[in-house]
Amino acid sequence: MAEIVMGIGLSHTPLLTLESQNWLHRASADYENPKLNTSDGRWISYAQLLSEVGPRYASVVTVEELVRKGRICESALDKLADSLANCSPDVVVIVGDDQAELFGPENQPAIALYHGARMTMLDKFGDEGSPEWVREMGRGYLMDRRHSIPASPELAGWMIGSMVDDGIDVAAVGELKDPAAGFGHAYGFVVKRLFRGREIPVVPVLLNTYFPPNVPTAARCLKIGAAIGAAVKSFPSDIRVAIIASGGLSHFVVDEELDLRVLQALKDKDCDALRALPRGALNSGSSEILNWLTVAGAVETLTPHWTEYQPLYRTPAGTGVGAAFMEWR
Repeated sequence: MAEIVMGIGLSHTPLLTLESQNWLHRASADYENPKLNTSDGRWISYAQLLSEVGPRYASVVTVEELVRKGRICESALDKLADSLANCSPDVVVIVGDDQAELFGPENQPAIALYHGARMTMLDKFGDEGSPEWVREMGRGYLMDRRHSIPASPELAGWMIGSMVDDGIDVAAVGELKDPAAGFGHAYGFVVKRLFRGREIPVVPVLLNTYFPPNVPTAARCLKIGAAIGAAVKSFPSDIRVAIIASGGLSHFVVDEELDLRVLQALKDKDCDALRALPRGALNSGSSEILNWLTVAGAVETLTPHWTEYQPLYRTPAGTGVGAAFMEWR
């Protein structure tokens, strides 16, 4: 039978594809964003956010502070990449969220698995007319061209059947016929940053965290994760499997209290606390916390080994990303 050898959670913010001094380029999007999500479920503009909280983070939105935090995040990513290499998995299951790269409003499954032989990345970033920092993001996400990454149709097909038997009505994606479609940054960042050039077959799990009305609840994601874990363990081949959550934590308004509460519940294996996370706290980028809950359900027999957390503020009012990294063994 297959063995789950490790679990990983990591943020995939564009900030982690850029030199730290270039992070402030992303702040311009926050200033113009009319729908910043707050953890009480509201959507507000940057001007409204600033009027509510004031410029309380102005002192940490400096190049020096960004560089310092950037080094900590890069060290955490290096540590995860080292652990992945040491565990030497035969297949990596990546739980990510599709953000209109593969699906659209005409077809938006709550959860889908890809069971094709290779996954093709969307070439969304990095055209010749883009600024260099945008092209740098594209390279960091493997979205600068149509990269082809090996997948694992055998394990993916088994997982789909097992999960359906377990009460999870998962959509099955076997090929991409639309030339404009492809896999997005949730998957490319993991492959680019953690695989270090190794061709490890991937099973992409696509969770709809962003687009109502069929976003799974926190409780449902734990159940989906448990079904993923059971499916992998029942696969009739002696392979080693790593399961990775890509994305999160809070953004685009950073909520340190929420992030630390989620991380503590994950470390304590406090499923009640995780199930109780309200929908209002899981909108927009913060919805990617659901990917972590799914992986937590899948690796529930493993033990949280270490975590790192850095609130990456990029504007005086506190927009940015709560960058988190975690390993289960």
